[in-house]
Amino acid sequence: MTLPDPLFSTNKAALAARLKAILPAHCLLLDEEDLRPYECDGLTAYRELPMAVCLPENEAQVVDVLRTCHHLGVPVVARGAGTGLSGGAMPHAHGVVLSLARLNNVLRVDRVARLAVVQPGVRNLAVSEAAAPFGLYYAPDPSSQIACTLGGNVAENSGGVHCLKYGLTVPNVLRLRVVSIEGEIFEIGSEAPDAPGYDLLALLIGSEGMLGVVTEVTVKLVPKPELAQVVMASFADVSQAGDAVAAIIAAGIIPAGLEMMDKAATAAVEPYVNAGYDLSAAAILLCESDGTQEEVAEEISRVTAVLIAAGANGIKVSQSEAERVRFWAGRKAAFPAIGRITPDYYCMDGTIPRRRLAEMLAAITVMESKYRLRCANVFHAGDGNLHPLIMYDASKSGEWERAEAFGAEILELSVALGGSITGEHGVGIEKINQMCVQYKTPELETFHRIKAAFDETGLLNPGKAVPSLHRCAEYGRMHVHGGETKFPELERFDALSRRCRLRTKRALHHC
Repeated sequence: MTLPDPLFSTNKAALAARLKAILPAHCLLLDEEDLRPYECDGLTAYRELPMAVCLPENEAQVVDVLRTCHHLGVPVVARGAGTGLSGGAMPHAHGVVLSLARLNNVLRVDRVARLAVVQPGVRNLAVSEAAAPFGLYYAPDPSSQIACTLGGNVAENSGGVHCLKYGLTVPNVLRLRVVSIEGEIFEIGSEAPDAPGYDLLALLIGSEGMLGVVTEVTVKLVPKPELAQVVMASFADVSQAGDAVAAIIAAGIIPAGLEMMDKAATAAVEPYVNAGYDLSAAAILLCESDGTQEEVAEEISRVTAVLIAAGANGIKVSQSEAERVRFWAGRKAAFPAIGRITPDYYCMDGTIPRRRLAEMLAAITVMESKYRLRCANVFHAGDGNLHPLIMYDASKSGEWERAEAFGAEILELSVALGGSITGEHGVGIEKINQMCVQYKTPELETFHRIKAAFDETGLLNPGKAVPSLHRCAEYGRMHVHGGETKFPELERFDALSRRCRLRTKRALHHC
């Protein structure tokens, strides 16, 4: 999928010459064979070759690359480990991929302040490994934590199975060191509990590389709990499992983790991991409690009572750390397990109010028949974050198109149910049309103003996350309901879009 834009048309030879002047030969990839591994991220359905890949080894080289690209008007797509699932790191055909993989040092672990300072290429799990000797760890734990990097986590505001209690990336980051598209270095946030002024730290986290390139991250560390146990509950009905999730939260219980898997997911996972899941259940819930022994015992008792009242027909509590890890290993291996039983799968990422989980699951079952495709469901159920895994075969004509439409319908239903089109995977290119459903004109205008404040020329990750106003107008025209589009302000969209494009052209001409 090419991101068309006639504004970006720098000659590759000229670009290569400038990059060779600022980077060592081993830090620059220009040949097609070397570029091919960077053509996509974890969303492999969309691919594009960049003109070059830069692999800087220090912040000074990052600055030089960005200054050069800004001067030449060349788009820049920052990249971590490439584990993202929304196409956020897919290259631009006329641009440069800026890989931060070689900035991979843990710079400091402060056990007194309970923080770590790391470079963006440090793996998520490596932060906890570095902090382990001090009895500390980094709480956000995406399923890809053995590979994904902190820079990528910051870009996408990643979560994980323990985000219900400990939060996504946002509340776990204290400070960022960032380089602008002009090559200027600035710091946002503080190691102190708070910093004066606007909360730009939260703005940068989850901005998908569109506002700046992160070169250093300061994260919070938390003490390892004395004890953690998992309750595994089986349900004969998926709706009962969904209602049980809402009941747990309504009871005032905030578990360390609360995950759900339907029968299709457990059937795929169990032969792969041998986690001990009940394969006869329509759905299972994994609910973890952590803290002191007394706290855990009290919470496990309360959770068990709620689950029984909600209709659970089987409950098992982990009796050792090894068993707890095994229960979670199945959930964290859900994606590769599905990959073993289908040629291709499409992982979605919507979020809905917890009370609507059962309603969404029933709707997905109907969609399976509508699109003639199977779907396994895994959820960060505690915060309503859905991960439907739509199974298809890209070699069969029309299956990818049906899978894409299936996913779009899930996302748009998420909005209709009072939720969001993403919980932790970001928008990238995957959900950019659905951004037009999520937000109205004034909100999109604000997003574009923020983008222009940080990146007036639009060179950082163009075509991602925030749709152009013109794109939303076109998407609105294609989705007519009862004679009216979803976007009644089409003329205003078009006018604003024209002004936006003219400003970008003038800015590039000035460069």
